Formats: sequence, C-alpha cells, structure tokens
Amino acid sequence: MTAIVRGLPSTHGDSYQLNTTTLIRHSARTYPEQEIVHRTGDGGWGRYTYADAYTRVKRAANVLSALGVTPGDVVGILDWNSKRHFELYWAIPGTGAVMLQMNLRLAPEDLGHVAAHSRASVVLVDESLLPVAEALAPHAPDVRAWVVMTDKPLSGITTTLPDVHHFEDLMADARDEIAWPIVEERSAYSACYTTGTTGRPKGVYYSHRGIYLHTMAQAASLGMSADDTVMLITPMFHGQSWGLPQSAVYSAAKIVLPGRYTAEDTSLLVDAMIAEKVTVANGAPAIFQPMLDYIRTLATRPDFSRARLLSGSTEPALSLSRGFHELTGADIIHAYGATETTPTVTVNAGVKPTIAGALSPEERWNLKRSQGLPINGVDIRIVDPDGNDLPADGRSQGEVLLRGPWITERYYRGHDDADRFTDGYWRSGDVGTLSPHGYLKLTDRLKDVVKSGGEWISSIDMENAITGHPKVAEAAVIGVEHPKWQERPVALVVTTDGEELPLEEIHGLLLGAFAKWQFPDTVLYVDRLPRTSVGKLDKKAMRAEHSGIYREAR
Repeated sequence: MTAIVRGLPSTHGDSYQLNTTTLIRHSARTYPEQEIVHRTGDGGWGRYTYADAYTRVKRAANVLSALGVTPGDVVGILDWNSKRHFELYWAIPGTGAVMLQMNLRLAPEDLGHVAAHSRASVVLVDESLLPVAEALAPHAPDVRAWVVMTDKPLSGITTTLPDVHHFEDLMADARDEIAWPIVEERSAYSACYTTGTTGRPKGVYYSHRGIYLHTMAQAASLGMSADDTVMLITPMFHGQSWGLPQSAVYSAAKIVLPGRYTAEDTSLLVDAMIAEKVTVANGAPAIFQPMLDYIRTLATRPDFSRARLLSGSTEPALSLSRGFHELTGADIIHAYGATETTPTVTVNAGVKPTIAGALSPEERWNLKRSQGLPINGVDIRIVDPDGNDLPADGRSQGEVLLRGPWITERYYRGHDDADRFTDGYWRSGDVGTLSPHGYLKLTDRLKDVVKSGGEWISSIDMENAITGHPKVAEAAVIGVEHPKWQERPVALVVTTDGEELPLEEIHGLLLGAFAKWQFPDTVLYVDRLPRTSVGKLDKKAMRAEHSGIYREAR
C-alpha cells in the first residue's frame, strides 16, 4: 500500500460529513415541485413531488426508529422499483442504519443466507413478495419484525410471517419532521451481496462517502441535470440500480419508477418513456432488445433523441445500438461496473472530441463496443498473470484491477478474499485491454477466456461477431479441452428460425477480427442457452455439458 502523507491542515469544513440524506434534503428544498412518477398497485400511474416524497421519507425514518432500529442495524427490503422502495432508499441510511438490498433473483436459501449473514433485524416486504419472504424466513432467525407494504388493510393480508406490521398504518401515525443524525461518512449506508456462480453470496458494504462521490462522478459523466427525466429500469434491489437513484436526486431530475415488469413484456417501459419524455434510463441488452422490438411495431416512431440509455451487464450488440439510434435517435451508452464497484467504473458516453476527427463512421460505431473511459476517481490497471502492468496499446490483454473511493477493499464478515485484492486494488476477474486513448475494452472473464495454443481468444468478441448475423438470435462461445491445443473454441448458437447455418458462413462473420486459427472448429445449434439466476450466460454449465467433444472425436 502507498504511504499516506499528511500536509498542512486546511481551513475547509472537513468535519462536514457526506451523508446520503443530504442529497434528497437539498433537492427537495431547491426543487420541491419536481415530479416523481410511480407505478401503482393496480397497474396505473401516480404522481407526487420531491416535497411529498421527502415528507414520506421523514415519516418512514420515524417509523424505523419506533420499530427499534438504531445506527448500525441492518434493514432489508423486498420490493420492486416502487414509490415505497424509493423512499426507503433515503429513510433507512438517514437513521444511520444499513439498507440491505435483497436480490429477488436469488434462491430463498441464498436470500436467507444474506439476511442471516448481514444480521438483518427488520425486513420490509411488498405484499406481492410475501411468498418470497415466507420462504426465506426460516433461514433468517435474527429478523424480529416484518413490515408489509400494501395499499390493503392488514386484515386483508394472509401470511405465515411472525411479528407482522403494516407499513402504511405506521406511516399514518408517524411524525413528518425529524432531526437527522449526522452519520460518520465512512459508515455503511447500504449492503449488496454478490451473485457469483460458486459459493455463498459475499457482502459488499457501501459507505455514505463512497456513494456520495460516486453520485457526483456519475451525474457528471452522463451530463445529468434538472432538465432530465430519469427512469429506473435496472432493479433497485441490486447494485442500487447502478447508482442512478442517487444521481437522479442529486441532479433534481424528474424520476419515473416503473414498478414490476418482465423482459417478456417491456411495452410498458417504452410507453412510459414516450409519455414522460424520459431522457436517461438504465438496463441490460436483455431488456433493451425487447424494447427495440416493440418500437419496431409502433406506427409512429418515438423521438428519443435526448435519451441516454445506460447499458450494462453484457456488451450491447452493435445492431442494438444502431437500431435505437436509427429508429429513435437514442444513444446506447455502454458502461462497466460490478457489485464491488458501487458500480460505475467506466462510461462510454461517446467519442472523445480530441480523436473524433481521425475516425471513420464505422470506427466510431466500433468504439462504442468498448466499456469506455474511467470516470474520475477510479484507478485502473491491466496486469499479466504475474501482476506486471501491461502497456495501454489496445492489444495487451490482462486482468482488470480497480481502486477508488467507491471500490470495495474487502468483503464483509470473514469471507476468504485474499485472492481478490492486491495492493489496495480489487481484482475484477475480467480480462481487458486499455487503448492508447484510455478506453477500456473487456475481452473476457478470466474463467471464460479460451486458451488455445498458448494464446487467448476473446469469447465476448467472438459472440458479438456471430450475433451480427441476421438469423442468429444469440450465441455463446466456450473453451473446451483439446488434446493438442489445450482448448479450442466451441460456439453454441440459437437461430431465429431454428435452422443451422453453414460453418463457412459463421467463419465469414469472423474474418478480419480474428485469425483463421482462432475460428471455432465446432458450432452447436441449440434451442436456448443456459443462464444463471441473474440472467447471465451460464458458461460453467455449458463447459460441463460439452467437455467431451474433442475427447470423443479422437
């Protein structure tokens, strides 16, 4: 670790603590009339203002105190992107307690582990998620109070949960004024647990200071202001919806909370974007692609020319970015981050003006495939297997290491994390390159990179090239053990019509981007690709299923 030197003391108000409550308190004071649009329990839409929301935030904080919540306690939330969830984003950390984000995509046993490991004492649950709460309750013995959030009276709720309270009844009795405590800024404001494919979820506890600095950096990188309308598509129950709730409030932007939706029907998201003139939204390609498909069916194409659609999870296909731009004017902005990074690390908000003139239109589109430029406050290293720094030449591939005020330095409560941190940096497990102009491009996961003949082959780049075919719905590339070459790439492809494509046609898609020796020898056509509980390609399962291909061929 680099030594910290102490210089001459400043006269600044360094004792002023960076607290999350400050963000909404300031915006409610300055923009009390700004709107928050939210989905209602009956599937309609409601509206209220920042001033209204802040009043309810104060009431909710008083409710928590009445339930015995004190600084340092952990309070869980089981909810969709709702009005109440938004209010609790501020009320829980405002008391000095920790807001536990409970990922609805986890199995009940894992959710129970999250509640038990964090020692959550109170859990607030939306009525629609009572079955989830009831399934995890036996695994979470420390929870002493369950608070049901519903528009129905408590007498109309049936549940096996013990010690049940009714949120709106408590809110009706609560005071709407509060003397907010000043929380030491290094205290945890929220906790989120990783969704790794091996082992139990690991706890990442975010500080007030970390999310505050992340908020300002993210708002600046996206150019957010009170003239924006921000729709939170990414779940608020994981990775704090990529920090967008805080950045939206910091910017005093209008906010749209879409509640519950499914990837199978994203029409309500598009309709809300049109009705509310949304200019900033976040989501994964698995959500944006169905949205684009729905837009193609509309008689009148919407004007999203001011929209910046923050896309993460996986690299968006160029066809998706081009499609949104050509049909609506929207800009798909590729970004990169993880649970451990709060999450935003890089943002690809466009071509730097200093190099724009030297790039052709096609090169500009290709640059959008990269994860983008590091936002201010984040240090990035690319290292080889021995930990040596690699040059920023756009070709040298190594593991991505990250450090900064909102990058975690350890996991919570006893997880073996020695191999995930080095010299103050978090080891991401991602493989990537840095270009001479500073753009990060991920080429694979360390566990997924194909190692053939002593060279690395990027499965991500190969997948994106294959999905460029109009008849390919999705593709995955895995490395399979080979008796001569260590591994060889195998492509698993889902076509739109169920028909197979000639191998030469697949290889043709890779010309120019890959050497011929890197082309997959085998392409398997399948009905669907296995995915993990959070919707990512389950390459571990694919490798296990197809591990014998080349052994059987001998």
